[in-house]
Amino acid sequence: MNQIKRLYEFTIGQRSLLIFGALLSLIAVGLNLFGPFILKIILDNYLVKDNIVVKGIVIMLLVYLLVEITNGLVAYYSKIITLKAGSKVIQNIRLKVFRHIQKLPVRYFDNLPAGKVVARITNDTETILTVFTQVLSQLITSGFTIIGVVIASFIVNVYAGLLMLLILPVLFLWLYLYRKASNKYNMIKREKNSEMNASINESISGMSVIQAFNNEDKVFNEFLKLNEDYYESSVRLSRLNALTNTNLIESLKSVVLMFLIFVFSYMFLFQNTTWSIGSMYLMIDYAGKIMMPLYGIIGVFDVIEQARVATNKVYELLDEEEEKEDTGELKIFNGNIEFKDVNFSYVKGHPVLNDINFKVNQNETLALVGHTGSGKSSIINLLMRFYDPDSGEILFDGVDTKTINKQSMRKHTAIVLQDPYIYNGTLLYNIRLGNESITEKEAKDALISVGGEMILERFENGIHEELIESGSTLSLGERQLISFARALAFKPTLLILDEATSNVDSETEQLVQKAMKIVSSNRTTVIIAHRLSTIQHADQILLLDKGNIVESGNHQALIAKDGKYKEMYYKQVMKK
Repeated sequence: MNQIKRLYEFTIGQRSLLIFGALLSLIAVGLNLFGPFILKIILDNYLVKDNIVVKGIVIMLLVYLLVEITNGLVAYYSKIITLKAGSKVIQNIRLKVFRHIQKLPVRYFDNLPAGKVVARITNDTETILTVFTQVLSQLITSGFTIIGVVIASFIVNVYAGLLMLLILPVLFLWLYLYRKASNKYNMIKREKNSEMNASINESISGMSVIQAFNNEDKVFNEFLKLNEDYYESSVRLSRLNALTNTNLIESLKSVVLMFLIFVFSYMFLFQNTTWSIGSMYLMIDYAGKIMMPLYGIIGVFDVIEQARVATNKVYELLDEEEEKEDTGELKIFNGNIEFKDVNFSYVKGHPVLNDINFKVNQNETLALVGHTGSGKSSIINLLMRFYDPDSGEILFDGVDTKTINKQSMRKHTAIVLQDPYIYNGTLLYNIRLGNESITEKEAKDALISVGGEMILERFENGIHEELIESGSTLSLGERQLISFARALAFKPTLLILDEATSNVDSETEQLVQKAMKIVSSNRTTVIIAHRLSTIQHADQILLLDKGNIVESGNHQALIAKDGKYKEMYYKQVMKK
């Protein structure tokens, strides 16, 4: 019930259309039930054995044709209007979900695969749309039809109406039992399908490992068992669905008809009255019409269950608490940074940074070095304020970053990643990222400044060349140069370089190092370095180990200390 209430809240602005669509459905049902009445009139009044009225038959048949055509048009527009309103509702839900995930803390996505978030916005909302396109229209039509048949039966004969009422509890009991059983089997089937998909995905992702260790037979047998379980659950559901096939519904309808004919024949004989051919036809037709809604409702049970699950998933995401925006503005930032007694953990009780203290002055370069898991990336995450420290302070020009609006703070920063992302768009777009305040000349000059002339020369359309998403037509070095040009064009006060040279060859490394010097000139720079040869110019180097600063100083001072930094440096030099 809560799901329906929340879904109803999203229909604001579309409720008039939905109500209009429901009214059209009501009219369509009324016309559908009125058609047999016209045929009853023809049978009883104009198609009598001794007095066939041709003119009356023709007129009534024309009226019947008009009713049927109108019924078709009304039903068509009812579905169109409902679909339009439903699609608009889903559009609003998608926008709300997309906006909501942008306001969620980065921590929320730590253990949630991107594919699941995408599924919430696309697949799950599309499943919810079926509530409006299939479920809602089917339930409205079926409900109105059942009610209409009962009312029309009372109009024909009060005893006919009572008999129709007696049939309804049997039909609803059948619906209840079917839904209860189908929900159980559908749930089992979905679970087995999910397990099978996970197994396939895992096998494809780890195919090289599976083949390298001759593990094909074991993986195949595991999948064989999952596939067998899925088959068995599908068979159980198929057996249940077989109870609701059209032939069975028709058979049940025949039983109902026989029952009605017997009862009415007995009833009218007992009352010494006659039952007209038209009335008999009408009740036979209505008996069929009261059975088909049953089949229609059963047909959407699975859709209802899927929509219910999808709605739960979407609401689970929407119920996640959004990140609170701070009101402080960082209008001017000179580039002075300080970490004071900073402690941080992604998971409570598992610290990744312990009592971190350091200062970086305006226009200085700080390098972070250490083995994997030492805490380098965590410091970057805190600098970008993707996370806040558990305790301690991070100061920008003496102001605690926890009091500064994130967007205001990030206007003064730029980051170059180890594997920079290239968007589907022009080279110009990839440099200025839609920021129209950066002119085409500034973007071009930025690319040339970091050594990207050959990129412009290689492309026929120059800076207006269309790039493929992820930059598959570019070398890693070219992608890095574009990301450096992007950072330079945005003119940040704080530049963060995340292992920008770790994945490039020696020749490209020299080109990237030159670009690094240009981009980091006259601004505060923080570098995560894998190759220690690239940070010898840094004003300060922090060597991290298991979340602690174990050594600090410039390159010469650390070499003179004869500690871990010197050991790491000479190991890399010897490898060369």
